[in-house]
Amino acid sequence: MEENENRFEVISGRNYNTNYKQSTGFGKTILLPFLSGIAGCALVIGTCFGVPSIKEKIIGETTVNTTIQTSIPSGTTANLVSLSNFSNTAVFAANKILPSIVGIQVTYTATSNSMFGFGMPITSEATATGSGIIISEDGYIVTNNHVIDTSSSNSSYSYYSISDATSVKIKLYGSDELYDAKIVGKDSQTDLAVLKIDKTGLTAAEFTNSDEATVGEFAMAVGSPLGLDTTVTTGIISAVNREVEADGTTYVCIQTDAAINSGNSGGALVNSEGKVIGINTLKLSGSGVEGIGFAIPINSTIDVIDDLIEYNKVLRPYIGIGGIDLDEQTVKYYKLASLGVYIKNVQDFSPAEKAGLQAGDIIIKADGKDIKNMEELNQIKNSHQIGETMTLIINRNGTEKEIIITLEETP
Repeated sequence: MEENENRFEVISGRNYNTNYKQSTGFGKTILLPFLSGIAGCALVIGTCFGVPSIKEKIIGETTVNTTIQTSIPSGTTANLVSLSNFSNTAVFAANKILPSIVGIQVTYTATSNSMFGFGMPITSEATATGSGIIISEDGYIVTNNHVIDTSSSNSSYSYYSISDATSVKIKLYGSDELYDAKIVGKDSQTDLAVLKIDKTGLTAAEFTNSDEATVGEFAMAVGSPLGLDTTVTTGIISAVNREVEADGTTYVCIQTDAAINSGNSGGALVNSEGKVIGINTLKLSGSGVEGIGFAIPINSTIDVIDDLIEYNKVLRPYIGIGGIDLDEQTVKYYKLASLGVYIKNVQDFSPAEKAGLQAGDIIIKADGKDIKNMEELNQIKNSHQIGETMTLIINRNGTEKEIIITLEETP
């Protein structure tokens, strides 16, 4: 039996149509759409919209609105919501969020790479699709950065390369008209981007507190998977605060079993009230994998979105060092003073240089917390605002020393 390694992948839905061949994804292998099961209901397959009416005979002689009871291990009873009520919940949530979801069509230039060092390159047009969420009535839209930015994914194949986006167009709910979109700002670190179209009177999505998301509660994913506009899929929240890594970046996500496929990127994950709790971003693909998708919690996007609108980028503090993580083996081999982050270099005119950090210093604490690697150091640094101070304990030639750094904006 052949082994297949499971992997996390972004779900941009980049289905390129070029003069060479049709590609099923943009540097990613797209898993066939997986099914989302609902207890007591028939499976909904493909592009099915809504839930069929449930006849009374499904639950015997009782009426549709009757509550069913069953015993649970503790000896108590749990009331189960009727299928009719579940359907009404899904219909309500869909009607609430759909007017705030858009389809995104992105155009690129695809250039063939000459093979074996000869042959003229051929240029053609490539297209991709994704999803977005309207966040203001005057045309601001949030989506994933990887939907509109080729540099955030593998934009080069053996046979052709993809340029930056040459156009981004928005398709509103219930309309075939396409609107030109301007890229207001984008951020690869959080995989978020903000677009703007010249239109008012739009229906902005309502956000809710994603910190209150509960495992097991209703969840609906909304977007344009595989170019199928305004598709909804339902499931539950499978986990919260789930750490996943994709393309070298670690995300803390809401996990769901609502079907998320190529093209869902940038769309909404909503609760039973149709309020946004997350932005669909990742899925797990591989042999035997079903129903494992991930959304960026909406709470973690608010400050990023505000920065992208106001500054066209995310304002972050920086220290200005190049560091190496030290493990016990490295410390022993090079006879270093301690574990921590070894400062390999200090950038000129950086906060680190101004504070007196030097190459060869080992950072062992930051704001009173032990530091074992650059990731831990960056997490503490990113918890600060620009202009705030950060206290480091370093080991310099066997002697501990306190260094106070005033953080500045990343140049």
